[in-house]
Amino acid sequence: MNNDSDNYYGQNRITTALLLAAGTGSRLFPLTQNSPKCLTLVNGKSILERLVLNLKSQGFKRLVIVTGHHNECIMDYLGEKSGDISIEYVYSPLYKTTNNIYSLWMARNIIHEPFVLFESDLVLNSTLLNDMVYPDRMAVARMQPWLNGTTVSLDRDKKVTRFQKGTTDSYSDIRYKTVNIYSFSLQSWQAIVKKLNQYIETGNVNCYYEAVFTEMVDNKNLAFESVSFDHKPWYEIDTMADLVKAELLFPKEIKKFAILENAMAS
Repeated sequence: MNNDSDNYYGQNRITTALLLAAGTGSRLFPLTQNSPKCLTLVNGKSILERLVLNLKSQGFKRLVIVTGHHNECIMDYLGEKSGDISIEYVYSPLYKTTNNIYSLWMARNIIHEPFVLFESDLVLNSTLLNDMVYPDRMAVARMQPWLNGTTVSLDRDKKVTRFQKGTTDSYSDIRYKTVNIYSFSLQSWQAIVKKLNQYIETGNVNCYYEAVFTEMVDNKNLAFESVSFDHKPWYEIDTMADLVKAELLFPKEIKKFAILENAMAS
């Protein structure tokens, strides 16, 4: 990469993250009965702690969290600062009756810069974010039999050409699963907010924000460059079965001194 590219990417590197953590996480009950989903432990380390560590490793400076279900737990856990990252909260009082489109809309007045959007149920290898800290990108993974949910199609330049709702057994093209991590330029975010306002004003508060992205991509008002997440581990935790699989992908960290002690003892 030449110096011009280095300067461009250095100037455009994103340092703000938005985490949507308002939902009840009902499919993880009883773990989430008295605690938000993002505080669910994956081999002794919460989803939220793992995210914050990843953000620190990538040089993020600001984290905005949209809270709802047991919001006080998140605030008590993180406070207003974690290392070099300042932390701000937006409470969504309608979290029980709305979906993530409403949570994203709740951030419209607090974020006025490029940012990376995260969901509160993802665990991932930190290096997967290396290419996500630049504007207008979208994390994807090659569709596999065990994956479900929204998929996208890509062109030869790895740009997202369209979203599809749900999955089928056969496709006319190669499909990729959305990993629910997106980055936005300020221009894209301003356009998204206008469209979000239209949805909320007409009462569409219980759908997913992908509905907005789908419409905007179809109308050429939003564009994403895809970033492959196929080469390192990641997992979306919605159910107890998901948690079991995630713990296999992200085992407990073994301290080096413990390995050394065991070696000496043997």
